Amino acid sequence: MDRESLLKMIRRFPDKPGVYLMHDASGRTIYIGKAKSLKKRVSSYFRHASFASPRLAKLVDGIDDISTIRTESDAEAMILESRLIKVYQPFFNVELKMGEKYPFIKITSEDFPRVIVTRHRQDDDSVYIGPFVRVRDLRVLVRLAERYFPLRTCALPLKKDKLPAKVRPCMRQTLGLCLGPCAALCTEAQYRERVADLILLLQGKGADLANRLHKRMDASAKRLEFEEAARLRDTIRAIWRVNRQKVSNPVMTDDAGDEWVPLKRLKEALGLPLLPWRIDGFDISHTAGESTVGVVVVFEQGVSNPSLYRRFNVVTVEDVDDFRSMEETLSRRYKRCLDSQEPLPQLIMIDGGPIQLDFARRALVGLGLGSTATVALAKREEEIFIPGRHEPIRLGLNDPGLKLLQRVRDEAHRFAITSHRRKRDKKFSKSALEDIPGMGKNRVSQLLSRFGSIRAIAGLHQDELASVPGIGPVLAERILSALDISA
Repeated sequence: MDRESLLKMIRRFPDKPGVYLMHDASGRTIYIGKAKSLKKRVSSYFRHASFASPRLAKLVDGIDDISTIRTESDAEAMILESRLIKVYQPFFNVELKMGEKYPFIKITSEDFPRVIVTRHRQDDDSVYIGPFVRVRDLRVLVRLAERYFPLRTCALPLKKDKLPAKVRPCMRQTLGLCLGPCAALCTEAQYRERVADLILLLQGKGADLANRLHKRMDASAKRLEFEEAARLRDTIRAIWRVNRQKVSNPVMTDDAGDEWVPLKRLKEALGLPLLPWRIDGFDISHTAGESTVGVVVVFEQGVSNPSLYRRFNVVTVEDVDDFRSMEETLSRRYKRCLDSQEPLPQLIMIDGGPIQLDFARRALVGLGLGSTATVALAKREEEIFIPGRHEPIRLGLNDPGLKLLQRVRDEAHRFAITSHRRKRDKKFSKSALEDIPGMGKNRVSQLLSRFGSIRAIAGLHQDELASVPGIGPVLAERILSALDISA
């Protein structure tokens, strides 16, 4: 690829965190890097006609193509960069090729500390947690910390005895992601309490942390501060959820390489240009064409991430048509991803055969994503269909790559059925009552809140239902008749 084509491609890169992989003319990966902004970081390589470093000049001269992997944060990008370097062993990556530097979580020694992911442990009075050999452990903790124990991310030189007189807090404080020490919206003691909570979490002392939060939750409830009590309750639940996952998740192993064996196998068997670090799995569910739902599940590094699952109510397809329903689902999914610069997968898996695959590809081509690797997994023979190939790929039933695709397929199927049932039940519970003359949304809500379900309402005696304020005997008889129950 010539320089002008590379620059044109780079201009389309997202202004978001991620990892970039540089390839030479033979397709080999020669350098892997991380970035807070993929567009800005990769563009910087091509802004100078000459470089102070001959090694850098040689790298840029050898670039023929560039791939990117979007991540949710720059911390995740750093972790992924380290793992990919260990897999690909690029020539121009010197420091991390042998895997000697694993990441730490660093809590700085400032008066109002920050959380940083770093590979370099220094003697600077900061608190270091790690090193983390298993990337999932670090990723889960970083996400949990960002959501429930967020500290400031700015690099303002804040001193406890010399805070700024008047500073307008940033958007993070407005969103509840920072206590706002820069604007004196919290004391040092309040901020330090959050830091202490976070250290307990990162050190794996979930039980001690939960006990501390329980006491604060009870105190907040007694002071009638119910919002704060609810926030603490949700935090405690999240802590226990993470603890259970660490104990029960059979995919986790002590070997940092074992968990990527299925990804390497899929790359080899399917001829993928990159490891399928992120896989999106799709399925459709309906009842005789009614309440059709399309879903996508997301697997990262071979492990499901339910927080990224999405469901779509199919609106452009009538009757039973799984093929066009699949096309609509993919179109809406990736249009949303492109509009908001969300991460795209390295592999898309469709539950079905070659026809479902054709309709899925039609949606992707229409969005300019035709180069995204896409396969279909047919359940009966566990055959893998890929575009442009007449014969399916058949892997052994014990093949780690096939087992991973099966997990993605089965999870997509489970999520699709659950989503369809929820939509069907919601539609029934809504229409069965709201279609009755004299029943508005308020009365429907009142009855469902009091009795819990349509089935419970249908089993009432007319006098019991008529005694509900605002119902009366006439409307009660009308409701029970509509639900096929005689008065």
